[in-house]
Amino acid sequence: MQKNINIQNKKARFNYEFITKYIAGIQLSGTEIKSIRESKARITESFCEFNEKGELFVINMFIEEYSHGNFYNHKVKSERKLLLNKNELKKLQKEIQNVGLTIIPLKLFITDKGWAKLQIALCKGKKLYDKRQVIKDRDSKKDLARLKKNF
Repeated sequence: MQKNINIQNKKARFNYEFITKYIAGIQLSGTEIKSIRESKARITESFCEFNEKGELFVINMFIEEYSHGNFYNHKVKSERKLLLNKNELKKLQKEIQNVGLTIIPLKLFITDKGWAKLQIALCKGKKLYDKRQVIKDRDSKKDLARLKKNF
């Protein structure tokens, strides 16, 4: 078992522009936390949504079944409730009403106390020309690094 569990959504920085970041707890069942401790989870395709009661859920988060679990095992892809303060939830819900904003999970990690936490961000989707600019900047930095290395 690994000491530091740090599962990241690497595509989020390329596809979205972050406005604000929050750290939320996750309501998990027994075998889900055991699978996360073995780093058997993915958040690349997941997103967050509010239900009609005003609760925030992470949707499409993949947590693999626990290898030693029997009929108590969890569902691989299910909605998992995120735990935030009421003020933060109200603020996020107001911001979501704006056109083009969404909530994306960035990082899934385990704290020193053993709690699973999810770093989420209020994001705005990047346009195609913004993505091209990011690729162009990245390539120019690589070229400069190569030139410096040769001299």
